[in-house]
Amino acid sequence: MSVVEKKVFGLTKEGKEADLYTVVNKNGLKAVYTNYGAILVSLFVPDKDGNMADVVLGYDVLEKYFENDPNLGATIGRHANRIGGAKFELNGVTYELDKNDGKNNLHGGFDGYHKRLWDAKTYDEEDGTVMEFAYESADMDQGFPGNLKVTVCYKLTDANELVISYKGICDKDTVLNLTNHTYFNLAGHNSGTILDHKVWIDSDEFTFADSESIPNGDIIKVEGTPMDFRVEKAIRDGIDSDYQQIVWGKGYDHNWVLKTKKGELSLVATLKDEKTGRFMETYTDLPGMQFYSGNFLKGDVNGKDDAVYSIRTGLCFETQYYPNAINVPSFEQPVIKAGEEFTTVTKYAFKTV
Repeated sequence: MSVVEKKVFGLTKEGKEADLYTVVNKNGLKAVYTNYGAILVSLFVPDKDGNMADVVLGYDVLEKYFENDPNLGATIGRHANRIGGAKFELNGVTYELDKNDGKNNLHGGFDGYHKRLWDAKTYDEEDGTVMEFAYESADMDQGFPGNLKVTVCYKLTDANELVISYKGICDKDTVLNLTNHTYFNLAGHNSGTILDHKVWIDSDEFTFADSESIPNGDIIKVEGTPMDFRVEKAIRDGIDSDYQQIVWGKGYDHNWVLKTKKGELSLVATLKDEKTGRFMETYTDLPGMQFYSGNFLKGDVNGKDDAVYSIRTGLCFETQYYPNAINVPSFEQPVIKAGEEFTTVTKYAFKTV
């Protein structure tokens, strides 16, 4: 049985109480969440010598999450990543969205799900403790059709895994593409850049992204490019190359085409910090993963313990449907039918090497 603690984190802009929940598994792994934005605030995992460190970027105070431009630890919805032109067509109707990333829509718009207060509860399952967050998004919220009920469950298992399960059901056909935007730094959230971390991605291809990071349907082979992580390599090895995709993205900020099957969890990526021996495996049943190397972290708002999160001090493995898929018919579509339950699972497993 895991230990669960709850305390007040602060008051939202609307004066409502937001809470902080701490869950500790039998091995001492500790996860800290808030029902403001269904955000993962902290995750303490051991190194090869058993020393615990917080390996995710975040803030000490609730107020810093009101802006949270980098989306630290955030649950992203209704649509993760970008929708080109901030509009899409569904069932013959064109829907206009917030233009919060140039002329495009990013992570749901100006008022993302990570800036809402969610209902929260905890319960135990055989292999760990679940932190469940639930939210109801009204018809035309952010410009998307349908009244959507969504739940996000974080389960901290006694096998040192963080399992994130998503469910959604809507009364109209709608677009739904949920992800988690946690920034990892396996050396510790306040330890500097992630350039020496080693990455492996089980992918032969990635989706081309234009200068505004919008895919157009082109799929590019990773072979012979800095995007090839089929053999584990350090992030620094290709991050400053003159390859056009890297130049446009200011580093890695791209969607890799995964070999997953719907409804089946597959190992799709690993992350390793050789200095501490911390090793993370990422599993998902979704078709894509955005590997983002923290290129736009500015160090302008101090994080936990007064840490300065400057460029490339954390990285994200955001499992997802491909960016702009709703506007690219050849991509698997992030559409759920009215009354049909949407489910997906992503798992981060922590080990030492």
